[in-house]
Amino acid sequence: MTAPTVDALVFDVFGTVVDWRSGVVRAGRSVGESKGLTVDWPAFADAWREQYRPSLDRVRRGETSWRNLDALHRESLEELLDSFGVEELSEEEVEHLNRVWHRLDPWPDAIPGLRRLGSRYTIAPLSNGHVRLLTNMAKRAGLPWDLILSAELAGQYKPDEEVYLTAVDLLDLDADEVVMVAAHGTDLDASRDAGLHTAYVHRPLEWGPEEAASAEKPDESAYDVVADDFLDLADRLDAPPLVR
Repeated sequence: MTAPTVDALVFDVFGTVVDWRSGVVRAGRSVGESKGLTVDWPAFADAWREQYRPSLDRVRRGETSWRNLDALHRESLEELLDSFGVEELSEEEVEHLNRVWHRLDPWPDAIPGLRRLGSRYTIAPLSNGHVRLLTNMAKRAGLPWDLILSAELAGQYKPDEEVYLTAVDLLDLDADEVVMVAAHGTDLDASRDAGLHTAYVHRPLEWGPEEAASAEKPDESAYDVVADDFLDLADRLDAPPLVR
């Protein structure tokens, strides 16, 4: 891959662009304090995220009809509230907690890195989050996307090939003119199989500081680009610095 041949970058969002774990823990603690609950909210957040892939896979295998991520998260949340013994929440409070995925904060380097990358390339999310979720997140956090792409537009979930190829088609580009940016090998491997270029961004804190020391960055040869963060990615893809 050479930068002049690339026109667009599409980004995984949860864990790559935004810090989902801190946001979910913070929202849980807020609920807990208001209700006087004693809950291990980091464990709750991890358990909720661990149900993410199995719920997507049930849709991908055709075991359940396609539903957006709010619906899938809500099913998982209700199970977790029961298993963690949380019974005091109203319907409004449960729904507000469920929509915490719309209100996640970006990693510190994300917005400045995206601004640099966006000055040279078309940039868009390509997430399993649906269009409304990604729009709400972008408006709240100031994520400078050029457009919103989502697995919802393909009616399927990553890592199905159809999600990547639908995004390429909507961008009116060839697959080798698009780079998939993610902190997760599964996403990158699937997008590479679909013909896209790949850029890995290291997010050792995704699963919290306790797991950071064991989070290994892949070898430089594993993907077209292996970067420390979005600013490093911008350097490697020859994106100009921000003008102050």
